[in-house]
Amino acid sequence: MRGCVILFVLLMLFFVVPADVSAQCSICTKTAQQLGEKPAKALNMGIIYLGLTPLIVMGYIGYRWWKSEH
Repeated sequence: MRGCVILFVLLMLFFVVPADVSAQCSICTKTAQQLGEKPAKALNMGIIYLGLTPLIVMGYIGYRWWKSEH
């Protein structure tokens, strides 16, 4: 139960605390500058989404593996 509470608090902090993260390479930055501000933000969020999805899946699998070993 304690682990669920900690996970919930971490997830809430992740979604509540604003983070201005730039996840663009030099080519994507140049393309985003040509598109304008709103499309550039959408492109940046897409890059972050595509990068976080596999990390979340691997983290979940690793957590389940670690939990089954202990």
